[in-house]
Amino acid sequence: MHEQTDTNLVNQAQGGDVNAVGELYDRHHAAIFRYVRSRVRNQRQAEDLTGEVFVRMLAGLPNYRPTQVTFRAWLYRVAHNLVVDHYRQENNHTLVALDHAEGMSEGKNNPDSIIEHHLTVQEVQHALETIDPVQREVVILRFLVGMPLKEVALTLDKTVAAVKSLQHRGLADLRLALAQG
Repeated sequence: MHEQTDTNLVNQAQGGDVNAVGELYDRHHAAIFRYVRSRVRNQRQAEDLTGEVFVRMLAGLPNYRPTQVTFRAWLYRVAHNLVVDHYRQENNHTLVALDHAEGMSEGKNNPDSIIEHHLTVQEVQHALETIDPVQREVVILRFLVGMPLKEVALTLDKTVAAVKSLQHRGLADLRLALAQG
């Protein structure tokens, strides 16, 4: 079976194809959830916010144009803006919980591995909380989500050069925070 591109699915969804909308959801739900979960500590909040991302996707789909940004970058921008709005409403600081964002490494049944992983995740989480929020966002999108530079730039509405600079400074600050921690 020929797998369709996001662009083809978006065109079909914009034409009213419910199956195409479902395929876009299936294709991106897990990654968007991991991203949102990395930004909020509470599992239920992450689930609710992820659901809201896809509600906003449906509302914004008629106006989406693939020539402006890739669908994936557009969807992450929606998620990013929703998380920012969430924290504005909560009047709280953005906290990153990495322990639930990605699956545990192999050997997860080994208590030593679990404890070591948990301690490492806590250290990285704490270190991420100490760096500049924009740098943190770039580091999360680049290394947790795995986005290429160009997509991060589109998602955050910045130039590739600015993202490279933010990434470089963010990683340097992260290394320093981990060394001090």
